[in-house]
Amino acid sequence: MPTPVYVLGGFQTDFARNWTKEGKHIAAMIRESVEGALAATEVDPAEVEVGHVGNFAGELYSMQGHLGAFLVDVHPALSGLPTGRHEAACASGSIALLAASAEIEAGRYGLAMVTGVEQMKTVDPKTGGDYLGTAAWYELEAKGVEFPFPKLFGRLGDEYDKRYGLKDEHLARISAINYENAKKNPLAQTRTWYMSQDHACREGKYNGKIGGRIKISDCSQVTDGAVTVFLASEAVAKKHAARRGLDLAKIPRILGWGHRTAPIAFDDKVAEAAGNPYVLPHTRRAITDALGRAGLSDCWQLQGIETHDCFTTSEYMAIDHFGLTKPGESWKAVEEGVIDLGGKLPINPSGGLIGAGHPVGATGVRQMLDAHRQVTHQAGDYQVEGARRFGTLNIGGSGTTSCVFVVGT
Repeated sequence: MPTPVYVLGGFQTDFARNWTKEGKHIAAMIRESVEGALAATEVDPAEVEVGHVGNFAGELYSMQGHLGAFLVDVHPALSGLPTGRHEAACASGSIALLAASAEIEAGRYGLAMVTGVEQMKTVDPKTGGDYLGTAAWYELEAKGVEFPFPKLFGRLGDEYDKRYGLKDEHLARISAINYENAKKNPLAQTRTWYMSQDHACREGKYNGKIGGRIKISDCSQVTDGAVTVFLASEAVAKKHAARRGLDLAKIPRILGWGHRTAPIAFDDKVAEAAGNPYVLPHTRRAITDALGRAGLSDCWQLQGIETHDCFTTSEYMAIDHFGLTKPGESWKAVEEGVIDLGGKLPINPSGGLIGAGHPVGATGVRQMLDAHRQVTHQAGDYQVEGARRFGTLNIGGSGTTSCVFVVGT
């Protein structure tokens, strides 16, 4: 049996904030998330044994690297803490989680702190789009291209359309669901914004196309945010449970994980997937790896999913790749209400990247924290009834790095 890795909980900053307008450095974001997580979990800073930071492009957005070092500034007891920073584009947070969990499984450490962070509102949209282009093959796919990622994920929709057909009304419904769910999330970036399926279907002054078939309503947000969670060995989790009067059996664990990497260029992905019923077969493998390691036969043994909806097309992909439908039939789950908050298998009850926000390096950690909230029944108005096991899918690049977790009790 693999060594269990427990998720003790954590803290998320308000994703609606603009830290640049507040005059605050990325270090302040890290500090607030760590201090918040220590308070929320009642973890003693002196007990933390290792720190991991997930971040995509601090050197670009904030002119700051070496982010792991900022963890030790948060509390005197953290001085000397071994730390590191991990990068895999939008999957950076999940890579940090994988590294921390692997160290616990190996017996190196018993209590790991994982922080995901990105400060993105430091530059204008055009410059930010260029920075994001470095998550693709920059020279081939992004250099000189305005907003390259909407175009790349528009091509994902085009590939679905070519193979199986794709209606914009289904993408619009995905957008509307995520905005609806975000209204129930007090930390979501768009919780006060307006969006409906009718508006998302329309193209016009306030919902123009920015990349192929991708309209503004199809896009995730440019977000400042930081999230910290604590992962623990069974021995540490037992002490934690005893100190807080908790039942160890009710503390969530990482039940399964999957991690796969596809070719970085989108054309190479399409060529490699020729003849495969799944548009992104490596993403499918990451999902089936995680389900298999968790001992689950299919997605229906989950009660919900937090997935990477950087664009509506990536969530559309996730629906059939998780197995809610046969390949190419994601529209059925959309039309039948399966993915709604009250549906058979809700997707993104938090609002996802479209509704909750997408601080790139923090997203994977935020998904883990939301999975923890769900299975401990602490998700408030966006709680999925009876949640015991939750899945997450975090994607870096144009479907390049896929990281999946199954979290449950």
